[in-house]
Amino acid sequence: MDEVKVGIAGLGRLGKVHANNICYKIPGAKLTAACSVAEAELEYAKNELDVSDVYTDYLEMLKSADIDAVAIVTTSSEHCWQIEAALAAGKHVFCEKPLGINEEECKAAERAVEKYPDKIFFLGFMRRYDPSYAYAMQKIKEGAIGKPYLVKATGIDPESLVEGSIKFCSTSGGIYIDMASHDIDLMRWFLGDEVTEVYALGCTFKHPEFEANGDCETGCAMFRFKNGAIGQIHVGRTAAHGYHIETEVVGTEGSIRISPVPAKNLAMIYDKNGAVVECVGSFPERFADAYVLEMKEFIACIREGRKPDVTVYDGTKSTKIAYAAAQSLKEHHPVQL
Repeated sequence: MDEVKVGIAGLGRLGKVHANNICYKIPGAKLTAACSVAEAELEYAKNELDVSDVYTDYLEMLKSADIDAVAIVTTSSEHCWQIEAALAAGKHVFCEKPLGINEEECKAAERAVEKYPDKIFFLGFMRRYDPSYAYAMQKIKEGAIGKPYLVKATGIDPESLVEGSIKFCSTSGGIYIDMASHDIDLMRWFLGDEVTEVYALGCTFKHPEFEANGDCETGCAMFRFKNGAIGQIHVGRTAAHGYHIETEVVGTEGSIRISPVPAKNLAMIYDKNGAVVECVGSFPERFADAYVLEMKEFIACIREGRKPDVTVYDGTKSTKIAYAAAQSLKEHHPVQL
C-alpha cells in the first residue's frame, strides 16, 4: 500500500496532536476525513488541516469516507464499540488508551480484533515509543541492570491545569483509571510479568472538590507481580513545577532512571532563584516525539502487513489492573488479580 488514507474520530486536545502528525509528519499517510460531535472541531479540520470530508456521525464516516484506517481519539467510553465498527467496516484501527472503561468492553474489543486478523489494531501506549523509555528497555534487554525487580513510577499533572481535572473527575473513573494506565503498562513491559495483587491509597489536601466527587487528588499504589517483583505508582494532579513524569527501574545489578527531573530542555537558568531547570508543562509537550513515532509505526504496520508489539490484550490487562487499584482504594484492602 503506497499511501494509507486515515479518518480521525475526535479532534480534542490529543486528537489535534494526532491529526497534525498524520497530516504533516507521517510519511505514507494522508488524513482524508474527520469526525466530531463538536462543530468547532470540524471547522478546525477544514480550516487548519484542509480536510473537507467531515462528519458528525462516526458510522457514516466509516461507510462513506475514502479511508483505509481510522484513528480513534474519542471519549474513553466510546472506544470499544468504535473499534468493533471500524474493523467490521474493513478498516485498520489506531485507538487511544484506555482500550475500554471496563473488562466486559475490553473483552468485546478482543473478540473483534480476533475476528479480523487481517486488519491492524494498534493501541496508543505511546510511552513505549518515547526515545528515553525505548532506550531504557533496550538496556534492560542487554542485561545492563541485571534482572529488573522493581519499577517506581511518578505521574503528576500540573497545578496550572487542575481546574480541568476537577471538572471531569466525577466521570473520569477515579484517579487510577484516569491517570495510571500508562505507568501500569510500563511496569508490565519492563518487568515482563503480570500483576497478582494491588493495594492502593489516596488523599486530598488542597482541592476538596475531588473528595466531594468521590475521587482524590493524590494516589499511591503497590503492585505485586507473579514472579515476586514489585511496582510502585504515585499519581497526582497538583505538581507546582509542571508536568512531572518520572520512572525508575531497579535491577539486581543497577538501575535506570528516566526523567528524574522532567526538564523542558537541556538549558539551566542561573538567577535569584538559584540554578533553575524549567519543566515541561503538559503531556503533548513531553511526549511529542512518542506520538509521532507510534503513529509512524501504525502506518508502517499497515504498509508492511505486520502486527505491532502492543496488542489489544495489553489494553485489557492495563484496564483490569487500574480497576483493581480503584477497588482497593475504595474498599481499603488489597485486591487479588
